[in-house]
Amino acid sequence: MKFIIAGLGSFGSSLGMALTSQGHEVIAIDSRMQKVEAYKELITHTICMDATDEYTVNGLPIVDTDIVVVAIGEDQGANVMATALFKTLKAKRLISRSINPLHEKVLQAIGVDDIFHPEKESAMRWAKRLSLRYFVDSYSLTDNFSIVEIGIPEALIGKTVAALQMEQKFNLKLLSTMCYEHYEDSFSRSQRRPHIQGLATPEQVLQENDVLVVYGANKDINQFLRSVGVKAH
Repeated sequence: MKFIIAGLGSFGSSLGMALTSQGHEVIAIDSRMQKVEAYKELITHTICMDATDEYTVNGLPIVDTDIVVVAIGEDQGANVMATALFKTLKAKRLISRSINPLHEKVLQAIGVDDIFHPEKESAMRWAKRLSLRYFVDSYSLTDNFSIVEIGIPEALIGKTVAALQMEQKFNLKLLSTMCYEHYEDSFSRSQRRPHIQGLATPEQVLQENDVLVVYGANKDINQFLRSVGVKAH
């Protein structure tokens, strides 16, 4: 996948390095040459430019980029301007950093696809979330064990929980399934919230919009994802 990251602060640089290490192509931009130089050997491409300057930003391969992440956090105004600019330039998927609740409402009004809060969320967690096609979210319990949310792969739609044989084949526990309900926020924009469907039962039939909530060792989770055709890292 191809990413553009605007802002090489603590979160942006960590995200850029994590995605690069996973084999993705990352273009990281920052107006500070010191930051650009610091990460040029660790991120695929680093460029010194102003993310709020339409002329220079328009020269980036936005149309060929899968996800644009605006990670600017020091300057709320620059964050909003850069986010609006990438939205105007028709980024396929646009994610931006929220600094406070009011700022989050402004980002929602712009129409971003997702909002992150780096003070609460780790760059590694977002790198994993952005890297896998069916990956929704994760909660690390220890260095080796996690609870993960996985959007149901097409190959599993219509199968029962028992047919997956997750415990027998992969030593994993399917705790529950969930789906996301859509609603309108205060700007009349479509948002979504999770709805837990209860403990998974052997006879439960998996549906198209289900999200699987799975517990187990990270290596076993990756093996399961590979078995159903999902690229795992």
